[in-house]
Amino acid sequence: MQDKSILKNRLYLYITEFFSGLAVMAVELGASRLLAPFFSSSQIVWTIIIGTIMIAMALGNIYGGRSADKDPDPDRLYRRILIAAIWIAAIPVLGKYVILGISAVLVFSVNTNFLIWAALAACMVIFVFPLFLLGTVTPSLARYTVQSLDESGKVVGTLGAFNTVGSIIGTFLPTFVTIPAVGTAVSFLIFSGVLLAISIIYFLNCRTGYKKCAAGIILFIICCIFGHNGSFAFWQDDLAYEGESVYNYLQVKETPEEMVLSTNVLFGVQSVFVKDDRQLTGMYYDYAMAAPFMAGISEKDELDILILGMGSGTYAVQCSRFFGDLNIEGVEIDDKITALAYQYFGLPEETNVVTYDGRAFLNATEGSYDIIMVDAYQDITIPFQMSSVEFFTLVREHLKEDGVMVVNMNMRGRSEGNINQYLSDTIASVFPFVYTIDVSGYTNRELFASMNEDFIERGSRNIELMAAEEDNERGVILTSWMRNWYSGLVRYERGNYILTDDKAPVELLGMQVIDEMIKDEVAYYRHIYEEQGLEGLLSVL
Repeated sequence: MQDKSILKNRLYLYITEFFSGLAVMAVELGASRLLAPFFSSSQIVWTIIIGTIMIAMALGNIYGGRSADKDPDPDRLYRRILIAAIWIAAIPVLGKYVILGISAVLVFSVNTNFLIWAALAACMVIFVFPLFLLGTVTPSLARYTVQSLDESGKVVGTLGAFNTVGSIIGTFLPTFVTIPAVGTAVSFLIFSGVLLAISIIYFLNCRTGYKKCAAGIILFIICCIFGHNGSFAFWQDDLAYEGESVYNYLQVKETPEEMVLSTNVLFGVQSVFVKDDRQLTGMYYDYAMAAPFMAGISEKDELDILILGMGSGTYAVQCSRFFGDLNIEGVEIDDKITALAYQYFGLPEETNVVTYDGRAFLNATEGSYDIIMVDAYQDITIPFQMSSVEFFTLVREHLKEDGVMVVNMNMRGRSEGNINQYLSDTIASVFPFVYTIDVSGYTNRELFASMNEDFIERGSRNIELMAAEEDNERGVILTSWMRNWYSGLVRYERGNYILTDDKAPVELLGMQVIDEMIKDEVAYYRHIYEEQGLEGLLSVL
């Protein structure tokens, strides 16, 4: 005979409600971290996560209520909780493979909105089922807890309160405690373990379900063994560092020539450190080094430079190497990236880096600068507050009279009304003199803006002044590079695509460019697939 006296203890039922609410929010936060290295952490991805989870919970509520009325056996509820716990524990083991598999299929079958479809499919496959099961908890517990209509309001209200408090804690705990401390994978395992414990306590008290409990424990242990590794780029085993911060997945790879930082898996390099201090990076940083010339580096005793989006300090290190002592100040919202910059990327200890949002920093500081570099745009996750007329007006107010702003725009689009066109038009509405150049071999475009009409001519003059310096090997390297491309700067003619604080759809605009990039990258392989089928594609890969 089963002993279900535990159900008479309402506190246990309230605790079940509490931890189910906590687990739902913890899984939602974990979902964003699992998807971000592959699809970014943009508002689009968050919308998909929240939407699919709410759909799963709603369906769970409906099913849970009907199931409890039809068959009020609580074994069914705690069996669902046990299954949800094991599914969540399996996410760190299988989730990243599922995401890559879905991406590989969709990249050859979806022509537009790849990011939306891939993220939606991943959420549906990975997260809907366990959260559907957890969605059955509240209506089922209400059925078991309410003993008379006289107390129904009180009991349901108490259940709702426990669920809400659990959800609140489940929101803060992963973000500020478990993910920064032990990573996304172990966080999934922690909250899975809590759900597993809840269901096991029930079955042990009822003196039934021993096989279910044993199977659940064995599967959980297997998931812990194979799922504790939080590596997203699981195909790489030569990383110098891999970890997570509050904001990013972080990966440092070392080669004999350079150190490379990536904050995602699918969208390439975030920054680089060249070990040979006489070599340029070969990336957009080299183009951005025209800004000190435009600001009059060879005609002034010193330059004050502010970098919004310091990253691992590539631009600061390169400027220091080739121009000598400069007053460089950086702003970086992710302090773990700053720590990596000092440890792996040669950023001098004396370089001041403020952990802050770039726009908030400008609002707080009274300083003025010869150069302000805006390098806070990362794949599709362009912070809208650093893309608007109001932001660039703020930048202008912190530039000296002859100062220069340089902006790295990392997604060069071809279609009318693309993200770079919006950014350029917005900047041109604030600065009267704007020039751009495309970075050879990359999708980046560098933009230079000033209130000074002669800043391009000054840059050319200062390049020649440095080239004429004696015993300056680095100066020769840099000025030779500048001469090769500097004349390719194009005066930008302003259009009417303007971003404001009120209206800045940067995620949708960025997604359009990513669609174009994916089409370009897979066109060759798609053609082989269409002509030769799967066997032909596999032979090429």
